[in-house]
Amino acid sequence: MSFTIAHISDPHLGPLPVFRLRDLTAKRAMGYINWKRGRERLNDMGMLKRLVADLRAEKPDHVAMTGDVVNIGLPAEFAAGAAWMHSLGPPRDVSFTPGNHDAYASRSMPYLAAAFAPWTASDGAASPPGFFPFLRVRGDVALIGLSSGVPTGPLMATGRMGQEQMARFARLLDETRERGLARIVMIHHPPLLGGATAMRNLTDAREFEAVVARHGAELVLHGHNHKRSVAHLKSAAARTPNGRIPVIGAPSASSTSKAPRQRAAYHLIRLERQGEAWRVSARARGLMPGGSEIGERGEIEI
Repeated sequence: MSFTIAHISDPHLGPLPVFRLRDLTAKRAMGYINWKRGRERLNDMGMLKRLVADLRAEKPDHVAMTGDVVNIGLPAEFAAGAAWMHSLGPPRDVSFTPGNHDAYASRSMPYLAAAFAPWTASDGAASPPGFFPFLRVRGDVALIGLSSGVPTGPLMATGRMGQEQMARFARLLDETRERGLARIVMIHHPPLLGGATAMRNLTDAREFEAVVARHGAELVLHGHNHKRSVAHLKSAAARTPNGRIPVIGAPSASSTSKAPRQRAAYHLIRLERQGEAWRVSARARGLMPGGSEIGERGEIEI
């Protein structure tokens, strides 16, 4: 049995909608300035549309979108974000985990939960919108979605899971392992010690690493850093060769950066069952170097 998941992240949809001055907080004002100074020019929405069309043409078994659909958490951004999520495919075939820009301000949280509920609902569950972790089973694969998106102060982009979510996550890892499922974990922030700078990291990364070391997983996907990255966690409870769990980060899906690892792309990650273990391989498709075409960017060394 094999399963291919397309991983896309950090589209940062633009342009920003018209807003009222009373919608601006200190953090939103700074975010707006940052958008006008850089991201507005760096993020190409036309190219993003072509990238999504290319992803759909590859016909993956599922799509993982690991956050930062919006920019400064304005109410109107979430309506546009939900429409864009539909462009990736029907909610049954697409899963979403929120990023720090989606949870930009406390007043953003109700809009975030409501707008993206179709892509965060556990199978057959009556959990309220915004409840994490969620569990979706597709064939022999368990998709476990975590939320690290929490409101923070100006200049901060840190994430946090919290003790309750961490405890539920540990239980889900055990339950799905007992069912013989390959466990794909989705989260926005790099869930590793040193995965990002202190102002951008997952503050409970140490606890995440301890949970995964004890309970295992077969693949971890994240965004946030706007670059392709591959790291590994070790766990005797992982059903992977040598107990090595790939932790794969994707670049911003709308970035026109000239740096190869930061240039817009999505990843096609394939899990293949080999006896009781799962083998993971990956390749990238995206904006080609030095041009505007979308194409094959090659294998990703796992």
